[in-house]
Amino acid sequence: MSMDSASHKDLKLKADEEVASVQPDNVYRPEVDTSGINERTLMRRIDWHVVPWLAVLYLLNFLDRGNIGNAKLYGMTKDLNISDTQYLIALTCFFFPYALFEPPSNIALKKLRPSRWLSFIMVIWGITMTLHGVVSSYGGLIALRVVLGLAEAGLYPGVVFYLSCWYRRSELGTRVAVFFTSATIAGAFSGLLAAAISNMDGIGGKPGWAWIFILEGLFTVLCAIASFFILEDFPDTAKFLNETERVWVIRRLQADLKFSAGGEKFTMKYVWQSLSDWKTYLAMGVYMGFDGPLFAFSLFTPTIINQASFKATAANLLSVPVYAWACIMTVIIGVLGDRIGRRAYINLALFSTGLIGYIILIASTNPALSYFAVYLAASAIYPTIPNSVAWVSSNVEGSYKRSATLGMAIGWGNLNGAVSSNVYRANDAPWYRLGHGIVLAYIAIGWLCSLAFYFLLRRENARREAGERNEIIDGVENKHNDAKNGRYESVEAARMDKGDEWSGFRYSL
Repeated sequence: MSMDSASHKDLKLKADEEVASVQPDNVYRPEVDTSGINERTLMRRIDWHVVPWLAVLYLLNFLDRGNIGNAKLYGMTKDLNISDTQYLIALTCFFFPYALFEPPSNIALKKLRPSRWLSFIMVIWGITMTLHGVVSSYGGLIALRVVLGLAEAGLYPGVVFYLSCWYRRSELGTRVAVFFTSATIAGAFSGLLAAAISNMDGIGGKPGWAWIFILEGLFTVLCAIASFFILEDFPDTAKFLNETERVWVIRRLQADLKFSAGGEKFTMKYVWQSLSDWKTYLAMGVYMGFDGPLFAFSLFTPTIINQASFKATAANLLSVPVYAWACIMTVIIGVLGDRIGRRAYINLALFSTGLIGYIILIASTNPALSYFAVYLAASAIYPTIPNSVAWVSSNVEGSYKRSATLGMAIGWGNLNGAVSSNVYRANDAPWYRLGHGIVLAYIAIGWLCSLAFYFLLRRENARREAGERNEIIDGVENKHNDAKNGRYESVEAARMDKGDEWSGFRYSL
């Protein structure tokens, strides 16, 4: 055996020993015996404590964000004496603060704790939503939409990051899918709720559309107060777990290459790592591919159905089965993604379905065929989101880096809502071909970015298998490692410093 191969073998054995013995001070404590933990029972308990309430919060988030589309059908624009262009501007004003505040909001959530931060922003947006019901001018509506965007910005990226701190990469898709189904339920429920609340027209001197805002906003405030007591924070401080269970959860996450699970001090280095990582920018393209269509779909589905020969209440009610179908597909895809682990293929198939749906919408002049195409669009847009969220977050390690990357990707995706909320113009009714064409372009961008993300991740994995990314550990140098990849005292030091850039990290495809 050559000296070089022997040296490489010794280095590998040393690395394996160090990986096996990773024991941060307050996590991998050797004195804690976790052999008595029943994994299935504990994970079920974690699911019940973590996921359902988050789903309720996102339902309220999506409901409050999109109910202006329902209010429009019940005379809001006429009562406020605003034109179609002014209405679109009001929708657009929401998205700029909504997108720009997401990255800093994620950092704030990590530093201030989820139970405090998420409850605080919910109180703000609940009050803002309630005030929508008493607004009497166009200027007032604009101001409220800006504040609403600022307050709602932190929930979605915050929850996605929060879930990634609780679950392994192979489990995240199902949990995000279950959480995200509340968006589809909100889409269905908003139509039913709006149809019911509109019957309060005239009560207290308020029109029916005003009561939609008032009742939904007050309910959000109540849930925000409850959230402070219901929401748990991170695994290392969770009150519903005992000490042994907390240690077990952290060990489990770190064994899944989530090295920062036991806690990480904030430095700007992690933000710069995100900004300099090519994955961040391709993730932004993927998110752009579904977020642009999502906002267009959620805001204008009742209008599209309404213009295709259905009256306002009928249009709201006909949107219910569309969202129910989207809900079913979202859960199926979430489970499938976790089972087979091939999220790239799933993304490409879903985006392809969306392309077909919007091509039909552009070409169709038949209400029934257009209604069928709306189902295809829902089948593509909603399931793609949790699948992409799980895919991106599982390929970014370091809790602060992951929070920054998710904030940037989701923020950029949501910023495109400012575009897609303006593409369905009244003078393009009833078939809205320009709007459908722009959404089609967004989906094509998502498809291309998903393909590029897959090939580049696969190439990087191959380079790591070939040893091209190996660091120099404990001064041992040979042809299998390179000083340009960094010098570290131990494998643990390398992976804690480099996160997903560590040579031992493998990207999920």
